Amino acid sequence: MLSEGSLLRALERVGLQAPVRYDEVTGSTQATALAMASEGAPEWTLVAAGHQTDGRGRLGRTWSDEPGRALMFSIVLRPELDTRAGGLLTLLAGTAMAQACLDVAGQAAACKWPNDVLVDGRKAAGILAESRIADGRFEHVVLGVGANLREPPVDITGAGAVQAEPAELLEAFVAAFAAGYRPADARFAQTVVSSHTGVSATIGTRVRATTAEGPVIEGEAVALDGRGGLVVRTASGERVVRFGEVQHLE
Repeated sequence: MLSEGSLLRALERVGLQAPVRYDEVTGSTQATALAMASEGAPEWTLVAAGHQTDGRGRLGRTWSDEPGRALMFSIVLRPELDTRAGGLLTLLAGTAMAQACLDVAGQAAACKWPNDVLVDGRKAAGILAESRIADGRFEHVVLGVGANLREPPVDITGAGAVQAEPAELLEAFVAAFAAGYRPADARFAQTVVSSHTGVSATIGTRVRATTAEGPVIEGEAVALDGRGGLVVRTASGERVVRFGEVQHLE
């Protein structure tokens, strides 16, 4: 079971100290963490809950959980990073969760670009990144992570789960994420892209991407660019998808 003590231990394991908050029931850890970030909460502030009544996912979706069978948390970050490369943080979080699944549960996980973590081809975890930008820099980025544990919600078709306890999966995630979180390092982008490529379920797959701008791009996902965008080889040449909905076609 999670508690404020287990959140503190997850941070202390990698030499970090920051405020933590645990609610047995909350609307959304993401909403709480965003409010705390706006009020000046320092980097690595960690918010978790046992159950969310208003969990949020990417593109306006909801995130549903079964009480006692999910890990849900949000982390406040204040990265010194080009705001155009903010997608790298989502990729790093996905890679860290894939590593945590392997370390704790022995489950080989893969990442579906940009924010899903798959176990046995089924979505077991998802990541939501929200930020505030001022004067051309990040004031804060809040990463929200949700993972189904032991059994997926019965009302969600195609969902998967990680065979782990929440505290141990959280500790493993924080350790893996902290090890790769070096936004001021000149090699940060290259390292994140290389690591994510190694666990990608999308690269090498034929995809259909519905972009935020409207056009649909279809072709083979061949790489990630230096800002974490998905490079798709189409009949008319290579296109880069930076934000949108991606469907695997094979």
